[in-house]
Amino acid sequence: MDKLIITVTVDSSMSYPRNPYCPPPVEVERVVDEYVQCVEAGARIVHMHGVHKLEDEIQPDGRKLSRVDVAGWKKMKDQIQKRCDPVIQFGIASARFEEKRELMKLGPDMMSICFNAHDEHFQPDPDYPANEIYASHPRAELIEFCEAANAHKVKVEVESFHTGAYYNMRYVVKRGLLADPIWTTLFLGWPGGTWTPPTPHGLNFMVDNLPFPLNWNVSVMDPPTQWKVLAQAISMGGHVRVGWEDNPYVAEGVYAKHCHELVDKVVRIAKELGRAIATPDEARAIIFGKRG
Repeated sequence: MDKLIITVTVDSSMSYPRNPYCPPPVEVERVVDEYVQCVEAGARIVHMHGVHKLEDEIQPDGRKLSRVDVAGWKKMKDQIQKRCDPVIQFGIASARFEEKRELMKLGPDMMSICFNAHDEHFQPDPDYPANEIYASHPRAELIEFCEAANAHKVKVEVESFHTGAYYNMRYVVKRGLLADPIWTTLFLGWPGGTWTPPTPHGLNFMVDNLPFPLNWNVSVMDPPTQWKVLAQAISMGGHVRVGWEDNPYVAEGVYAKHCHELVDKVVRIAKELGRAIATPDEARAIIFGKRG
């Protein structure tokens, strides 16, 4: 079993907008401080959202997605890398392809794309209007994205919200566009039309149906079950993702005042289960397949 790789994301702006501790994406310096503390606590992948804003309504192309500020992303990435050396994973899989292509030019290590449709409905607090994301991702778009990522030497993070993503993964692999070792994140409990239950059976189903051996990571957006399911994933040999986007609570009803508290907790769980945390060099060897 490989050592554990922890991914962290510092952004509650869409998923938990009431979180009083998470700085907005435009406050780059504060976001960077949180990421650096998370890396020092044991996170090895920084799932970075950069500076972005969700569109107010569905656009003429039938999509409602995030728009990105490329200069803001560069500033955040540069400041993180001046202070630590994590694997930089550009998130916002919900951005339009033309903006993703511009972000690739900034040289992230990895970049996310959803291999199934986007259908997300974030409204944990009824006092706030729902943040919703809608988009289909045709196989032609997946091919174009992977070709562009390969051209820019950016590793693809395959986002899998349900097993339909595996069909598309096979489709892309047959065309030689996903280099080994493949990295996929399994999303459980994320609200919306691509929801997979955040339960032991839900995780087992996703893992049992993986189309071939690969590195799998787990994100759970369901505070009552997250820590239990992540502990199961750690025991099974998977990797895990935590952070203010997925679940801002370090305990029931208790916000993590700093994002690293969530990293601290998963590190403690892993140690109790006898799973060592990967060093930065070990994490890169696992992710990119450059083992000694």
